Amino acid sequence: GRAAARPPRRDPREKPDGTVWRETGGEPVVSPAEAAVIKKKRDAGEARKFTWDEVKKHNKRDDVWLVVEGKAFDVTSFVERHPGGWRPIVAMAGRDSTEVMNEFHPAAVFDKYLPAYYVGDVVDYEVSEIIKDYRNIRQDLLARGLFRTDKAYYYAKVAWLASILLPTLYGVIACSSTTAHMISACGMALFWQQLAFVGHDLGHSAISHSRDIDYFWGGLIGNFLGGIGLSWWKNSHETHHVTCNSIEMDPDIQHLPFLAITSKIFNAPFFSTYHLKEFKTDAFARFFVSFQHYLFYPIMSVARFNLYVQSWIMLLVRRDEPVPYKLIEICSLLGFWLWLGTLMSFLPTWGERLAYFYISHGLAGILHIQITLSHFISETFNGRSDETWIKHQMMTTTDITCAHWLDWFHGGLQFQLEHHLFPRLPRHNLRIARDQIIKLAAKHELPYYEMSFFAANKKLCGILHETAMDARKLKKGDAGFYESPIWEGMNARG
Repeated sequence: GRAAARPPRRDPREKPDGTVWRETGGEPVVSPAEAAVIKKKRDAGEARKFTWDEVKKHNKRDDVWLVVEGKAFDVTSFVERHPGGWRPIVAMAGRDSTEVMNEFHPAAVFDKYLPAYYVGDVVDYEVSEIIKDYRNIRQDLLARGLFRTDKAYYYAKVAWLASILLPTLYGVIACSSTTAHMISACGMALFWQQLAFVGHDLGHSAISHSRDIDYFWGGLIGNFLGGIGLSWWKNSHETHHVTCNSIEMDPDIQHLPFLAITSKIFNAPFFSTYHLKEFKTDAFARFFVSFQHYLFYPIMSVARFNLYVQSWIMLLVRRDEPVPYKLIEICSLLGFWLWLGTLMSFLPTWGERLAYFYISHGLAGILHIQITLSHFISETFNGRSDETWIKHQMMTTTDITCAHWLDWFHGGLQFQLEHHLFPRLPRHNLRIARDQIIKLAAKHELPYYEMSFFAANKKLCGILHETAMDARKLKKGDAGFYESPIWEGMNARG
């Protein structure tokens, strides 16, 4: 008789109706699109119906509602306990937070924790075609297992870092020539630059995809080898991701009195919601900004010292944020200065020690150019963006183009837009995401910016020069700070 026909093979990316792909430990998991607790509350009549206008009123630190997939959640009681700090969650208060929640959190948050704060549904919630397509891209990346970390990739990174560090140490400890010592300083700079990319991945929980595991190892190893505190980095960096290029909210573009990447900063004093202080263009700031196109690269050569200081401030001074593993971080940072000081003690003279210290830190400044470039040349705005999540990120981020063989130099983070859209996606898969984002941008006529590293630096120099010239035109106002004539005109002053 004829053999029975085989049933068609099931596509492993298929999932039952009423479910979505989420991520746990980097692995794709099928979860209910709506947690059972939410359905139970709704069926019991405990859920209310709200309009967007009602939800938008709950947008303060002591009154925070988030909207996720059309459902409203009153998370006010959780704000101060949020592991990512209160700033990112308050930045999304009263807004559609679906993309932020999806991109920064594993499945357990949607299945177990978030439903406890459910208060009702937004009746006029709508999803644009752009957002639908963007969410479909994320579902596809998850279904294909692209959030899964390639362990071999990180084993290779560990071997690569060891191949840099060990000869660097040998050059100081076992060699007597000044030339060998200065080459070692260059090696240390390269080591710190490359280490930062792995530390970055740990900070985003993008290696084990467990916050506790990545936080522990990042705080222990990253702090010890790099001297920069992971708790400070996470607090600042996660705020940057959510508030990218907001003059008042993004700490990564708040660099007065030394730098100003846009003349909008001069319009009036602004209050930083990150630093919790007012920034003014005083005489000191006006002087430095007026020459910033000359000073930018020298400033980047010493920028690492600021990160050391900020790390200690976070651990010893600030009391407004929780710091897990504080003791481990403090001991690790002390250990960094102990081993670095011991290493430099092998150098024969103070002159060589100072030269080693500055060369290693100065050349490591290439990292600071890399991490600021994608945003310093992009659009800025005041307050909270009115754009959708994806358009906001596309407007404020520029990709840096390079050949495959140069990925090691940029750490994969030259695909900065893709990283901002999918921060938990391992960076070895960002090129794949890039292809889909380019198609999405073309389909919906969205801004998509990319240029070479050298072209981006050229553009940045132009922006810094233009802002410097605007700074020189500022006039001293009644309040003692320097104001833009445009600001005066808008406010019928002067």
